[in-house]
Amino acid sequence: MAADSSQPKSVHEFVVKDASGNDVDLSIYKGKVLLILNVASLCGLSNTNYKELTQLYDKYKGLGLEIFAFPCNQFHNQEPGTNEEIVELACTKFKAEFPIFDKIEVNGSNAAPIFKYLKSSKSGFLGDGIKWNFTKFLVDRDGVVVDRYSPFTSPKSIEKDLKKLLGIPK
Repeated sequence: MAADSSQPKSVHEFVVKDASGNDVDLSIYKGKVLLILNVASLCGLSNTNYKELTQLYDKYKGLGLEIFAFPCNQFHNQEPGTNEEIVELACTKFKAEFPIFDKIEVNGSNAAPIFKYLKSSKSGFLGDGIKWNFTKFLVDRDGVVVDRYSPFTSPKSIEKDLKKLLGIPK
């Protein structure tokens, strides 16, 4: 939830839950480039996305990249497990080392506040709603959403945009 009642100006104003249920104040990520997305372990897009996300994280985490994965079960029940099961699968099968957060909803009246903010900052091709698993939001070092990518945009193809925000020459 946003730190105050006014409209949030950045993702740094939110506190979210990690997979263990602990509060994570996103202000601790000021100065980092963030790639925030909804994930689902049983989705057909999981293998490629997790593999490429892990490659990007390994390559750029030391340069200021953080990837936030928010499990979501709103699309054909493709993330049915508990938080513990989701983290175990992400870390063993997909070798993910980036943070996996609490399972949330991304659409509807119960949508997590962080995703309401992300969606209002960058609409998709067919409007604000998240259409599928692995919708990605790129956030600059100031916590401002700079781009939104469809589930079918591979993480590897976002690398040029990441490098630009990280200040890495072409």
